[in-house]
Amino acid sequence: MKAMIAMTKRLAPLTQLALRFALATPFYRSGLNKWESFGHLSDTTEYLFREEFRLHLFGQLVPYPMPGVFAWVSAIVEILLPILLVLGLGTRWAALALLAMTAMIQITVPDGWANFHLAWAAMALALMTYGAGPLSLDYWLFERRSAARNC
Repeated sequence: MKAMIAMTKRLAPLTQLALRFALATPFYRSGLNKWESFGHLSDTTEYLFREEFRLHLFGQLVPYPMPGVFAWVSAIVEILLPILLVLGLGTRWAALALLAMTAMIQITVPDGWANFHLAWAAMALALMTYGAGPLSLDYWLFERRSAARNC
């Protein structure tokens, strides 16, 4: 049993790194699909938020308020937050934001819960709970210094 616990502790940094990449990948790929070129959203992205996407609230289909703003914010956040996750910079905050985004996606596409959204939420919660780990900028910039001061 002790050997298993010791192995688990040694694998934790790799697990945290894998979680960061696993959560970042679907959002980053989605973000790339939203852009036509630098600074220009694709026509499809604007169309989806304006005409197709609906919020499923209390049995009603409600159009997105300010669909243009939601399209831009979604496109920017789906690029920026995954980059922060991969670098391990602001990991807990990035994971929290992606958890909130997962909730919005769930409200928009309720059938995706079992296949995608549950796994994304679990990964985000794990990263919020355990942080980025020692293979991250968070660790090298902040936690390593505070650990040295506490010694």
